[in-house]
Amino acid sequence: MTHQIVPPYLLENIAATDLPQAAPAARQTLAIGRPSHARAARTQLELSVENGDTLVATSEPGPDRTIADAGHTQNLPGRTVRREDDPAVADGTVNRAYDGLGTTFDFYWEAYRRRSIDGRGRALDATVHYGDGYDNAFWNGERMVFGDGDGEVFRDFTGNLTVIAHELTHGVTENSGGLDYDGQSGALNESISDVFGALTEQWSLNQTADQSSWLIGAGLFAPKVHGVALRSLKAPGTAYDDPALGKDPQPATMADYVQTGEDNGGVHINSGIPNHAFYLAAIAIGGHAWQKAGLIWYQTLTGGTLESSVDFAAFARATIATATAEFGARAAETAAVTSAWQQVGVLGDA
Repeated sequence: MTHQIVPPYLLENIAATDLPQAAPAARQTLAIGRPSHARAARTQLELSVENGDTLVATSEPGPDRTIADAGHTQNLPGRTVRREDDPAVADGTVNRAYDGLGTTFDFYWEAYRRRSIDGRGRALDATVHYGDGYDNAFWNGERMVFGDGDGEVFRDFTGNLTVIAHELTHGVTENSGGLDYDGQSGALNESISDVFGALTEQWSLNQTADQSSWLIGAGLFAPKVHGVALRSLKAPGTAYDDPALGKDPQPATMADYVQTGEDNGGVHINSGIPNHAFYLAAIAIGGHAWQKAGLIWYQTLTGGTLESSVDFAAFARATIATATAEFGARAAETAAVTSAWQQVGVLGDA
């Protein structure tokens, strides 16, 4: 399964315009086949000497990154241009991809003691300069792949940390049992990536919940676009309103849930509902959102109890159960999570 940060409905809107650079780029992006690969996870090990003469294999909590350059072709993986511990290169896109992979690795390790996306130290690979004006970034089960954007609507996709962390979090979800990429389970899949994309950025900036923008993909749009980001967890449906892109269609509550057969049953549209529930819970709890609200979502995702076809209501109940186990049934954290799901209409009032 290939997961993309820019949803197809947005590219279709752009493709239907007469924008000289963006329209053909969007059409090409929609048409490009995106190969999906899977491989065995690699564990990063080092040999250390203990007690003077005993060799012991120990895990090293640091990333193992390799960045490749597709040279504006669609050939993966491309030519290797930077490996772990190599110095920065002249190409800023390569360096941003390298740094973003490292920050995401560090976030998961520091916040949740997770060793890379698989929990076992898997190497992190990425390819930059994919395609010609390619308007997307994606995780294909093997690596992160970044387009350069068309320059008229989208800029370089390595330019925002939430994009990188969003896509890598699809790998975390895959390695935690997976969620079906269809309907509400698919929307939860996308929402979890948005949540931890936002949390990675907040962690890197040491922001509290009330200091964060809660935007996904801020800075991706070119200056003339009327929009601030791809999505907003704080206010779904307000991220952009532009003649070429249309208006952000994400609902914030179940009252506006979109019934559609497009985009795997609206996985990118309806993710706004669980996104907003997380935002409401994080704001109500306060402080650094990754420490409590994020912990609840992380433990729910990785706890091994979710069905792959879980819907919003079942996921909501699972987060409440996690909060109860972690903080107690009468704790403010548990009340905040329960209230958040009620406010977005996923759960009824008690």
